[in-house]
Amino acid sequence: MTWASMDLNADLGEGFGRWRLTDDEQLLSVVTSANVACGFHAGDAVTMRRVCALAAERGVRIGAQVSYRDLAGFGRRAMDVPPDELAAEVAYQIGALEVFARAAGAAVAYVKPHGALYNRVVRDGVQARAVVEGVLLAGGGLPLLCLPGSALHRSAGEVGLPVVAEAFADRAYTADGTLVPRTEEGAVLHDPAEVVERSVAIARSGTVTSHGGRPVPVRARSLCVHGDTPGAVELARRVRAALEDAGVRVEAFA
Repeated sequence: MTWASMDLNADLGEGFGRWRLTDDEQLLSVVTSANVACGFHAGDAVTMRRVCALAAERGVRIGAQVSYRDLAGFGRRAMDVPPDELAAEVAYQIGALEVFARAAGAAVAYVKPHGALYNRVVRDGVQARAVVEGVLLAGGGLPLLCLPGSALHRSAGEVGLPVVAEAFADRAYTADGTLVPRTEEGAVLHDPAEVVERSVAIARSGTVTSHGGRPVPVRARSLCVHGDTPGAVELARRVRAALEDAGVRVEAFA
C-alpha cells in the first residue's frame, strides 16, 4: 500500500519542572502531530501549557499521550492497573491536556498510549478496553493512534472510535509486526540512514524488514519519530525531507 500522504508524529513535552528531555520547539517545526505527555510518565502543567501554545501557533495537531502513572520509570515499567482505575486515569489525562489545548485556541485531536501501556494494549484486550472506556469517559470520539491489528485497534473499532494505524521509523519490528521490546539489543535504530530508508519504505510500499530479516507488512497512516532519541530534530527533518522527495505529502491525518 502506498500513501499519497503521511502524518509525522513525535512525543513532546517529556520534561518535568526544570528538567527537559525533548526539544519541543524545534520538533514542532517538523512534525504534523504532537503526542503531548500528560503528567503521568512525564510533563507537568507548565510544560503542557507551553507545548500546546507552541503547537497551536504552528498548526500542529495536539494529541494526548496517556500512560500508566509512572514518573520514576518514564512510563516504561509494566504495571497491573485495574480496568476501572485505568479508564479513569486515561480520562483524567485527556481532560488535563484539553484545558491547555483550549486555552491555546485548539483542542485535543487524538489519543496515543505511551510506553508500557502502548505495548500492553497490543495484546491485552482487558487493558485495551479500559483505554477505550477512558477515551469515551473523556467525552468524545477521539481517534486512537495505535499499532495496526492490535487489541486496542480492535477494541476501538467495536465501539466505533476512529483508529489511525501507526508505524515507527526508529524501532525494530518482530516478524509478527509488533515492536521488539526495548530490553532487547537492537530494539531502537540509531543509524539515521537506516531510519530514513525505513520511513520511505513504510510510506511507499507498506513494509518494513523485521529484526530477523523478513519483510513485514505495515499499513500505517502516521509515522512516529521518538522525540527522546539523540539527534531527534535532525533525524525528523531528514525523514520529512526524504518522504517529500519520494512524492509523499507530509500532513496530519484526516
